[in-house]
Amino acid sequence: MQLAGVEIRVNHPVLALGSTDWLPVLELRGEAAVGCDTHVAIRVQAQVRLIKVRLFTDPLDEAPGPDPSFATVFEGPISLADGRLVVGDVMGVTRFVSLIGEGGRRQIRVAVDEPGWNAAAVDIFVGPRL
Repeated sequence: MQLAGVEIRVNHPVLALGSTDWLPVLELRGEAAVGCDTHVAIRVQAQVRLIKVRLFTDPLDEAPGPDPSFATVFEGPISLADGRLVVGDVMGVTRFVSLIGEGGRRQIRVAVDEPGWNAAAVDIFVGPRL
């Protein structure tokens, strides 16, 4: 089920998502995305257009889910201390916060329309608490 859909302006080619805790330094190097225990950093287009982000949770019905044509760039658990997921520009220009549920570790899958510097759309699937 789609929980949210936003368009985010980024000045730096990295979009971050994760806990409301302080964002640690995550080096992408040549990867399309990297993660740690609390956050994921995703390489995206910067200063060209708004980045479309859609947030999905466990399906409760037959509602459309994440785009199956998108490439998965990160999959793994992250910890959301207060149950909220933050998505935003690493420079702090734009930020979106959504309450997912209770705090704790959750399985997350991040997929993009085009991995690397040309990513302009991101689908985030947040699973149940682990």
